[in-house]
Amino acid sequence: MQTRKIKQIFKSKPTLEGAGVHLHRAFGNNEIPLFDPFLLLDDFSSDDPNKYLRGFPWHPHRGIETITYMLKGKVEHGDSMGNSGVIASGDVQWMTAGSGIIHQEMPKESGDGSMSGFQLWANLPASHKMMQPRYRGIVSKDIPEVVLENGTKIKIICGKVNDISGPVKDIVIDPEYLDITVPVNSKYIHLTKKGYTSFIYIFNGNACFDETNKTFTDNGNVILFEDGNQIVISTAGSSVRFLLLSGKPLGEPIAWGGPIVMNTNEELQLAFEEYESGTFIK
Repeated sequence: MQTRKIKQIFKSKPTLEGAGVHLHRAFGNNEIPLFDPFLLLDDFSSDDPNKYLRGFPWHPHRGIETITYMLKGKVEHGDSMGNSGVIASGDVQWMTAGSGIIHQEMPKESGDGSMSGFQLWANLPASHKMMQPRYRGIVSKDIPEVVLENGTKIKIICGKVNDISGPVKDIVIDPEYLDITVPVNSKYIHLTKKGYTSFIYIFNGNACFDETNKTFTDNGNVILFEDGNQIVISTAGSSVRFLLLSGKPLGEPIAWGGPIVMNTNEELQLAFEEYESGTFIK
């Protein structure tokens, strides 16, 4: 087996988005195309309601998928397909914008004022940019969790671990989306598909993510790996919790304009013209 080596480490950066939401961006436009097929990962965890309650009012998306995963708190949402509801603690919203969708996501204050969660953007290939939009709401109880002998816990949103599959299937980039906790003084080896982009975002604790057992990486760091068949994670005096994501690279040109991501500037311009003229929704 070929163990993946660390290609690059990124530190998440404070960013202001939506109507005034304070978040930390793990990676985004500046990192194109390193994370292909992924475009962006935001960590919107906060203990101050004033930093998130303004939310993300109505806005368009085209050409991508947006994946919201809540750890704590809740987000009310609605969209142009008539979907509405609440993404609560432990829930996932997997939205395929395809040809176009207009939606809003409005965080709500919880009992102690804190909220925690992530939004991931995944790209769609040119052949699927204009596919019919679709929405998948997955509640916490439907996300399986595998517990290994050493106490490692793995929540499977998308992908497969020990022949147990996550609830999100039939995604064109064949992604894997896992929430993994490795206890203190433990080791976990995760098998990956060769040729796929793989990265980890740490949001609690620290660990070593290569075979040296010397370089320990902390909260708020993104680790992008080189190619290989497996990722090796080792802990010492602290447990670690992180997101592990992988997907099949598209290798296509990217034209990115805010919430819309196409392949050419002409497609991008057309999308915004249609949004202004009221013909965006197909």
